[in-house]
Amino acid sequence: MTTRVQHALEQLKFNGVRITPQRHAILTYLMENMGHPTADEIYRALSPQFPSMSVATVYNNLKMLIEAGMIHELTYGDNSSRFDANVSEHYHIICEKCGKIEDFHHPYLEEVERAAAESTGFTVKGHRLEVYGVCEGCRK
Repeated sequence: MTTRVQHALEQLKFNGVRITPQRHAILTYLMENMGHPTADEIYRALSPQFPSMSVATVYNNLKMLIEAGMIHELTYGDNSSRFDANVSEHYHIICEKCGKIEDFHHPYLEEVERAAAESTGFTVKGHRLEVYGVCEGCRK
């Protein structure tokens, strides 16, 4: 088990969250497969290991992990949320053909947040930057 997963499990236990085998598997899957999967993709990947697990179990655990700050939910208007275990400040590039999402790192745009707050009077809580294009696999 990776140190990152161990640390996340320790955080959850410290906060009084019971670590079920399904919860452990979902968190491990997300942290080891940084491909921004949907709940259905997580369910399909883990159902052979947990035949009695339902899609509802996956959704309930994802909701709990979001509330615990362990993962982020990504919505892009196509009615299918994707989940990201990288909770650091980063951005995404999305393939317009296949929907693949990859992380990319760029200096955080704090100046944009500051300008938005100053010009609107809003209290800014964050921002999201998405870059769209066609991935290498779809170009071939």
